[in-house]
Amino acid sequence: MAAAMPASLRAYRAEDEDAAIALWQRTWQLAYPSIDFAARVAWWRERWRNELVPAADIVVAEQNGVLAGFVTIDRSGYLDQLVVSPEAWGSDLAATLVDEAKRLSPTGITLLVNNDNARAIGFYRKHGFIDDGDDVNPVSGRPVKRMRWNPS
Repeated sequence: MAAAMPASLRAYRAEDEDAAIALWQRTWQLAYPSIDFAARVAWWRERWRNELVPAADIVVAEQNGVLAGFVTIDRSGYLDQLVVSPEAWGSDLAATLVDEAKRLSPTGITLLVNNDNARAIGFYRKHGFIDDGDDVNPVSGRPVKRMRWNPS
């Protein structure tokens, strides 16, 4: 397990775009090495700019002045992205970002997670999310699990 590194949270700024997109590509490429995420960057940048930035609260985590993670949570409580740099995997950074999403959406959170991403499913269960059925990702077509968190 990685040692906890101090992180500071703040609201996303437009000048974070390149670092956020590079971090998204790098982490997803490690999680799914058989998929060419470099080929998806233009699509992702368009989705980031046109779908996520206008509709979601985006909180970034910085460690030593470097963007080390981010979470997106929209006004309906949908968590679209939780991305943490591989160097911080196993630290408390992802939990810190999920806690921030819970603070921003205190009435509940829903999300989709790939069925084959056992690490993420286990993480969300550990942090109070429950299974809420099976679905298909509307973008990738991959089978996903719906998960939700409701405050106690």
